[in-house]
Amino acid sequence: MIELRDIRKSYRIGPRKLEVLKGIDLHIGKGEFVAIMGQSGSGKSTLLNVLGILDEYDSGLYELDGVPIRKLSAKQAARYRNAFIGFVFQSFNLLPFKNAMENVALPLYYQGIGRKERNQTAMQYLDKVGLADWSTHLPSELSGGQNQRVAIARALASKPKVILADEPTGALDSTTSKEIMGLFESLNDEGISVLIVTHEDDIAHRCKRLIRLKDGLIEADPALETQAGKHLR
Repeated sequence: MIELRDIRKSYRIGPRKLEVLKGIDLHIGKGEFVAIMGQSGSGKSTLLNVLGILDEYDSGLYELDGVPIRKLSAKQAARYRNAFIGFVFQSFNLLPFKNAMENVALPLYYQGIGRKERNQTAMQYLDKVGLADWSTHLPSELSGGQNQRVAIARALASKPKVILADEPTGALDSTTSKEIMGLFESLNDEGISVLIVTHEDDIAHRCKRLIRLKDGLIEADPALETQAGKHLR
């Protein structure tokens, strides 16, 4: 599903060049449930932006479902994002002047889907996350956990193969965080690949694979350790 080989990414800060990703090798198969952890500055958010085709990388190879992702036009990048990836953010990123149904339907609007069909689809996914009865409520009328459920429904509306979640429980209390993780687990059970960037140990350990980043490199990854062990036999 996702293949990264020697991915490098740097930013210009005045006259200086800051290298953030320093050679990332990563394979994530279909249906995996992965947590990515690392201290501030480790490169985890940059890595998520590269995976989400939100940011270009400098060198290396990134393949998504067998397709090389490199120097795409804005239109091409948007098409691949819509076809493969759903995003969930810590701050929800919902439009405050649109109700829950309208927020969930928004990605479908950009795909050119008619109003009736996109509203029906939005209601389907609001029902899936337990919020069908709240479809006409604005984000300001919903709790943090409800807003995150709306955001997850929006991510699901375009039927992605991968969900990328950036600190999805960071703004939630512990009880609501457990409910949101339960929802991610059920989605993963349906075959959707889920990648969660988090700084919370309890959240990370509910995932099936934990990758640790440090200073722009993968410090620990059970998949790499297993592969290395096989080579030693």
